[in-house]
Amino acid sequence: MPKRAPAAVEPQATGQPRVPYPHDEVADDVVTAVLTASRLLVSVSARSLAAVEETLTLPQFRMLVVLESRGAMNISRLGEHLDVIPSTAMRMVDRLANAGMLDREPNADNRREILISLTGKGRSTVRLATERRRSEIARIVAAMPRGQRSRLVEALEAFTEAGEEPLAERRPSTDLGW
Repeated sequence: MPKRAPAAVEPQATGQPRVPYPHDEVADDVVTAVLTASRLLVSVSARSLAAVEETLTLPQFRMLVVLESRGAMNISRLGEHLDVIPSTAMRMVDRLANAGMLDREPNADNRREILISLTGKGRSTVRLATERRRSEIARIVAAMPRGQRSRLVEALEAFTEAGEEPLAERRPSTDLGW
């Protein structure tokens, strides 16, 4: 798995984080737009998740999504995908396994390795929360001017590719209200 750029950077003497990319006005505009959009998307995600499984946190849901999109994996690899240390990932796995959303099974090729995978309940939780989120995002997209929708798709695909996030499952455009 390719290594991502560090999630955090050292603070400057001013207490502000150093900007890890060339500083220019366009980059600032992009970062501001993405931060603003991310607030909206986090809100949509939190509401959709609370409607399906109110005790699940967003980081726990992210773990379920990683396993749904990338398949079973060991705790070290799962921690890498979530950008957390293995002990943090293990505590999350413990909670989700106790909730019946994850299974832990020995790897058939290496019995010393434990693979983490989704149960039916975990898969169902991801599917239901994603359907709710897709519905709410479709409502927001439908409120956008038609001409801006294709540009948004292009920009978001470039953004997710740069962040090494696999594409979400596609549905026919008629489901999105376009």
